[in-house]
Amino acid sequence: MIQKFSFSQYVPANAVDYCQELLNNHRFDFKIARPRQTRLGDFTVRPGSVPRITVNGNLNPYNFLITYLHELAHLRVYEKHAAKWRKKPLPHGKEWKQTFQELLIPVLSDTIFPVAVLKPLINYARNPKASTSADRLLYASLKDFDEVNGDETKVFLMHLNEGTNFVFQNRSFVKGAMRRTRVLCVEKNSQRLYTIPAHALVETE
Repeated sequence: MIQKFSFSQYVPANAVDYCQELLNNHRFDFKIARPRQTRLGDFTVRPGSVPRITVNGNLNPYNFLITYLHELAHLRVYEKHAAKWRKKPLPHGKEWKQTFQELLIPVLSDTIFPVAVLKPLINYARNPKASTSADRLLYASLKDFDEVNGDETKVFLMHLNEGTNFVFQNRSFVKGAMRRTRVLCVEKNSQRLYTIPAHALVETE
């Protein structure tokens, strides 16, 4: 069954199709959760009900993608192993680690992650931990792309519709087409073209 959900607002542009494919190929409910202090996402399943995955809606696109795949790894372990075993596998045991690694491999690319995140993510993927916060370098690199706390005027450029006017580094632009990890934009005063990182924080006019 195809679930209607737009990942384009939440993950890097080149990962949207992959996320949608995973959503369509597994049976689970996917929900965006309000910000939670104790978790970024979760996987739950109860007898007689469809499994559910939630991810916090305030995560930056790179953290959202990693968290989504983290929770999908729990789902895959459940689908493959839990029904066959008398004893449940450890939540972040070897089965989960291997499955999470398999899910990460297709996105370990500089067309999806900026190099600042990609390098520590590749290292983290060799032996994934229960939380990205357990890996100091990866956690720090992801925090660099978080939105400014309490500043609701700023959004990620990738989240704006094409043709939207915005301000970046005190200059006015019009958003154009995506080019891998950057966006082709027009500076309004000079009419010159610029490529701006898709993860840049900008203000709408």
